[in-house]
Amino acid sequence: MAPSVDDASPPSTVNDVVTENNLQPFFVLQKGSLRKSERKSSGTGKTRRRIDLSPALAKISENPEDEKEDENMNLRMEAFQFVWTKMESTIKDVLRDINTSVFSEIQSWVHQSFDTIRSLGTPDFPEATQSFPVITDANSKKLFTGLVLTKNMEFVDDLLTFEELGKHLKSQGCHVANLSSLDFTAKNGIGGCLRSLLRQFLKTTLDPADISILASWYGEENYNNPMVVIVDDIERCCGSVLSDFVLMLSEWVVKIPVILIMGVATTLDAPRNILPSNALQRLCPFEFTLGTPAERMDAVVEAVLVKPCSGFSIGHKVAVFMRNYFVSQDGTLTSFIRALKIACTQHFYAEPLSFILREFVLEEDNWVLEIERYGISPEVMWKHVFDLPSGQRVKITKQTSESLAHAFSELKRLQNQWRAVVLCLYVTGKGEKVRLLDLFCEAIDPESYNQREFCTHTKLDKDSVLSPNRQCPSLTKGRFISEAVRLVRDLSNGQLGKLLKIWENLTVGITEINDKVKELQSLLKIEDGKSSKKDLIITPKRHASQIQLNIEKDSKSLSDKAAKLIERMVRDYMQPIECIPFHEIFCFKNVDKLRQALIGEPRRRIQVDLLEFQKLVRCSCCLSGSNALLPSMHDTSIMYKLAQEHGDLINLHDWYQSFKTVVICPSSNKRKSRQSPLPKKRKDIKESENQSEASIQARFCRAVTELQITGLLRMPTKRRPDFAQRVAFGL
Repeated sequence: MAPSVDDASPPSTVNDVVTENNLQPFFVLQKGSLRKSERKSSGTGKTRRRIDLSPALAKISENPEDEKEDENMNLRMEAFQFVWTKMESTIKDVLRDINTSVFSEIQSWVHQSFDTIRSLGTPDFPEATQSFPVITDANSKKLFTGLVLTKNMEFVDDLLTFEELGKHLKSQGCHVANLSSLDFTAKNGIGGCLRSLLRQFLKTTLDPADISILASWYGEENYNNPMVVIVDDIERCCGSVLSDFVLMLSEWVVKIPVILIMGVATTLDAPRNILPSNALQRLCPFEFTLGTPAERMDAVVEAVLVKPCSGFSIGHKVAVFMRNYFVSQDGTLTSFIRALKIACTQHFYAEPLSFILREFVLEEDNWVLEIERYGISPEVMWKHVFDLPSGQRVKITKQTSESLAHAFSELKRLQNQWRAVVLCLYVTGKGEKVRLLDLFCEAIDPESYNQREFCTHTKLDKDSVLSPNRQCPSLTKGRFISEAVRLVRDLSNGQLGKLLKIWENLTVGITEINDKVKELQSLLKIEDGKSSKKDLIITPKRHASQIQLNIEKDSKSLSDKAAKLIERMVRDYMQPIECIPFHEIFCFKNVDKLRQALIGEPRRRIQVDLLEFQKLVRCSCCLSGSNALLPSMHDTSIMYKLAQEHGDLINLHDWYQSFKTVVICPSSNKRKSRQSPLPKKRKDIKESENQSEASIQARFCRAVTELQITGLLRMPTKRRPDFAQRVAFGL
């Protein structure tokens, strides 16, 4: 008998404190293969083939091409981190700058409200630290409340706004606590709000929560600074809990000069629909309005996609999809930024030369591309560059790093011209609510640019400037560009002068456009001088109307010249990035991947995977391409393929019999029929058949459950217990 384990093992030294919940690392040791001498001594005649785990496999895995690909992927991921960090910081700065004026207004109101509360009287230290409020008149129970109108469809865009507001007020010496709508639930009651306040002000959690603790803390150390409580969205709060919270703060407002700031998404009348009259009487409201989501969207588009931020850009179809996704499906700036990040991620993952974006942003205009330091040979890079669709249309005589860097610098120069024209159009139509996102989608359309090129080559515009009545079809087709041109024609001389000044600032560094703008400014000054002289000359009344008519004609001619100038700028200098060679390295255009990542079609994807599972599994028995059902297939795939033979309702008994026919191997049935078992073994055969029947039923139930979980099947009901219902039809 083999010795027992207890006898052979040494005394246990494990500490008694270790319990079954204290999980320790362990290792699973497998018995190694026997050596050749050991196999001979064991007397086994068969020799098994040993699995060779020699370094040959390691050599195969250490393929130089794989190593280069991994290195290139690491470079791309580093470039992605650099580019997206720059874009993300730019977005945060832009959103902070938009709200700066409103934050300053709220800050001044907070300090004025605090001074008003202090003017009602200041309790001494013993009275301030008592555990009950100060009894005063009704006027001293007014709670100063700021209603911040956000105008957002979803509160997710307001989270960052109120977080930045809290940081701004803290920097100005205020004690700030940010409460969310989750703190005002009927389940937690008023205690949940108090615990959150104490946790943020006192930096500790006390249970039970009592507001007198907060009053003592404020009276002992922090009596000279206002206390601000921010609630991000009152329309998502429980009305009764919010009412109790307002009444409680108003009772303690003398000891704790709390100023309440509440976010409102719809209208400023929302508190009347949530709070009862006794709580509304305690409020002293002031209204503040943040920028609209469209204004914030235009600011983000201008800073990230129009101005030179990171070098990354998106194609026309991607931009149109993201605009429609923002307008019709989600409507939140957060979702737009998430879509932009997904597009950036997919671009760096798919484009092998996307790591150039980092150097493209850091270097100056005349920079030298050092290909060798990226671990890529010039031949490989040039092969990939000329494989690009836009690179096949370019003729480069010398394939050197300098020529490629020159091509990238030319792309940057053309992009600078494009963004200058786009911004000129935007400031022109901004007063008439022309949105930059719509203008951006129209400005990067390559088809419109090709039509403008066709107009130029066919010489539809003989005077090199289009006349008002003979515009190019591409300009009349573009709604937002043509609207901006029309607005220029209707400007007065004073408005035109202000607009030309903005154009001059936007076109600094682009000599071709800036000179023409200055030329038009000089003509405008001459006309203003003539009109001022005519005003000084005393003329008869009969000539006054004629002089006024001449002035209007001169003004009209100047506005027409400005309109012709902006048309020429659009035609000659607004070249979309998709029409520039080698743009695929910097521009993401695969809208199908972005749509799949954002919207997705999970049910359709599940159906395709179940019906075409062999593309994923790649097993030897299913690669023939036939649609025959085999026992080796996955049970859920078999069940779903069998379900295609039924209509809306599936008979469970017929479905099970079909499944059973597939999973039972026919050859085994034939083999059993040929055999003639002995009578004493028939009992064992019947038991095995019963076990196989039970296993098939279990597999059937599991497959049905999986189809129900994936949303492709509805389980039987009491009304029809023998039928299951299909939910999804077709692909």
